[in-house]
Amino acid sequence: MPIIQLKISAPKSPEMTHRIAGMLLDLTSRILHKKPEVTAITIDYVAPEDWIVGGRTLAEQRRHSFFFDIRITDETNTKDEKARYIREAFDAFAGLLGDVHEESYIHVHDVRAASYGYGGRTQEFRYHRPG
Repeated sequence: MPIIQLKISAPKSPEMTHRIAGMLLDLTSRILHKKPEVTAITIDYVAPEDWIVGGRTLAEQRRHSFFFDIRITDETNTKDEKARYIREAFDAFAGLLGDVHEESYIHVHDVRAASYGYGGRTQEFRYHRPG
């Protein structure tokens, strides 16, 4: 039941949104073993003129960037899985956008099961009462 919040410097279009969502769902289910049917994704498009890295806009640098964070229940993934997820996600965005700035970030939040949930129930509750 992860939630992914993405900011990306790319032209907004239904096609781009669909490609991003498919890519993130694939990575999240394949590497982190999360169920696509309970994975939520929000996407905010940011104009390259409004994204500054090193004191210069991405438009000036003719580069693209992204930042996303994903919240997952603590202790459900290994360090190796998270490292692979970050590496493959960076590579996937580079393939999607082209000239991606090195200063593009991915943050995996390990959230305590008693402090995180959906549908009015914590993950801790779901662990003790599956179904």
